[in-house]
Amino acid sequence: MNDNRINPLIITGRVNAKALELLDAHPDGLRWTDLLREIKQSDASLHPKTVNGCIWKLVEKFPDKVYKPSKGLLRLVKYQ
Repeated sequence: MNDNRINPLIITGRVNAKALELLDAHPDGLRWTDLLREIKQSDASLHPKTVNGCIWKLVEKFPDKVYKPSKGLLRLVKYQ
């Protein structure tokens, strides 16, 4: 996904890019804990609180791409 809001040179940019990539691979969406686990597994050098904070703000930062169809579930708008 090409998005000028994601800077791959900074940690939060890498986390956001990975989160959007994982959500794109799961059209039915991912539960918060599953997304957190998969991002942590993809890069062990990421601090857990950084990953948690990025996931927390996904809907706020990318309202045109991510939504919550139910509590704890994140999904891409294109699969709505």
